[in-house]
Amino acid sequence: MKRDPFDLSGRHALVCGGSAGIGRAAALALAERGARVTALARSRDALERLTGELRQAGAPEARYLAADHDDRPALEARVRDFLARHGPVHVLVNNSGGPPPGPILEASAEDFLHAFGRHLLASHLLVRLILPGMVEDGYGRIINVISTSVREPLPGLGVSNAIRGAVASWAKTLARELPAAVTINNLLPGFTDTERLAALAERLAAGRGTTPEQVRQEWIASVPAGRIGRPEELGWVVAFLASPAASYVRGVSLPVDGGRLQSI
Repeated sequence: MKRDPFDLSGRHALVCGGSAGIGRAAALALAERGARVTALARSRDALERLTGELRQAGAPEARYLAADHDDRPALEARVRDFLARHGPVHVLVNNSGGPPPGPILEASAEDFLHAFGRHLLASHLLVRLILPGMVEDGYGRIINVISTSVREPLPGLGVSNAIRGAVASWAKTLARELPAAVTINNLLPGFTDTERLAALAERLAAGRGTTPEQVRQEWIASVPAGRIGRPEELGWVVAFLASPAASYVRGVSLPVDGGRLQSI
């Protein structure tokens, strides 16, 4: 019987930032495709609640790993120990909370260094730790959740724009160095209905003397699909990129933004 090219049975996924937003949606989508799922985030309570949902969604095994991308020595120790106890990871979803908004000229060197460490250095660390198991098992998918700012910088997100571009360039370089059985791709979310987007709307509204709903309506007006995206819509794309169906997709930055980007 021919195997379903979207089936992830027998695969183990580690989803960073899995306790909320796009990370949570990605973890659930991978569980629905039959993967064993481990969610990594700082909030132990949220992770404990998620494991039950992952099992209900179809994950034969669901675990969590409480760790912080800003503390890389501790992150490395936790992941090394986890791999030793639970075996290789076949799907790595790099996803973490973005830098605070603000004009780039107001950013300090420390602001850039902190974001660079969280987004690029932590992702690089995880790839180096997890890659040997992918190579040994002959299957690997690395998916980085970044931003459409990789294509078109977003006003008021100076540090984020700079760091997201660096991560995309890192991933494109890795795409040429990784072995054939291991792919790396970037997901570029547009406006997506998450807590981070709500917080950004409140901050922008306060600065403009308007309301978060008015900011939200401005965003919607710029999206040909006529609405804000749902986290699960991003999760489904992660599940595709993680599957055998995406085996020939490599080094791509894929916008999922309802058509908002104007670049080709």
